[in-house]
Amino acid sequence: MTKMRVTFLGSGDAFGSGGRLQPCLWVESPDCNFLIDCGATVMPAMRRYHVNPDAVDVILISHLHGDHFGGIPFFILDGQLISKRTKPLVIAGPTGTAKKLTLLMETMFPGSATVQRKFPVEILELTPSVRQALPGLQVTPYRVEHMVSDDSLALRIECCDQIIAYTGDTEWTDALMPACSAANLVIAEAYYYEKKVKYHMDLQTLLKHWPEMQAERLVLTHMSGEMLLRLGELEGEFADDGKVIELGRLEATQ
Repeated sequence: MTKMRVTFLGSGDAFGSGGRLQPCLWVESPDCNFLIDCGATVMPAMRRYHVNPDAVDVILISHLHGDHFGGIPFFILDGQLISKRTKPLVIAGPTGTAKKLTLLMETMFPGSATVQRKFPVEILELTPSVRQALPGLQVTPYRVEHMVSDDSLALRIECCDQIIAYTGDTEWTDALMPACSAANLVIAEAYYYEKKVKYHMDLQTLLKHWPEMQAERLVLTHMSGEMLLRLGELEGEFADDGKVIELGRLEATQ
């Protein structure tokens, strides 16, 4: 039995290049079930891949762009109106998450941010470079280079003796070194193959630094249409919607 199971509910960019859904990872473990990012296509993805939204304990958000947190209003309303959720939900993201989520919900569904719910929603704002305990996991966020007005974060997530590092969207920054160092799994944006674009990562820059990270496994995600056309040339591993990764193994019990 594996310690953790990671499913790519969405592996695409903001524009659906290649027909891919927006960023969202579903992580199952004995200690905590959680999402990493929650793009606007989260609910169709959950239906497609038979994930029960009520099983989600925590949602971790890397930054406050629509393709990374725009699915949370749908997720909350599904719990309120469809599944009749009662289990608490924790949402953890960068500074400004509470304010921007309220604004988003009120813009999309007026009144939805203040309506009485049958399940508590706790919103936590993460402090960069500070390791923080959440239900069933530990997360250390690192500020990266993607947004000008708000924090964008890479996330180092520790759960069940496994480490998942998620770069979020960013150009290369040295903050990725402590975020990814010795991780069991690094999930990294590779928006272009070698083209340099401000605030986004290209594959060649990532591979240049990969040996220094001394991590076990690298999976590329959030790829542009130009990058998707080159997948046949890649020797490394890349994500696709529905891809499943298993990490670690639990000791067998008698």
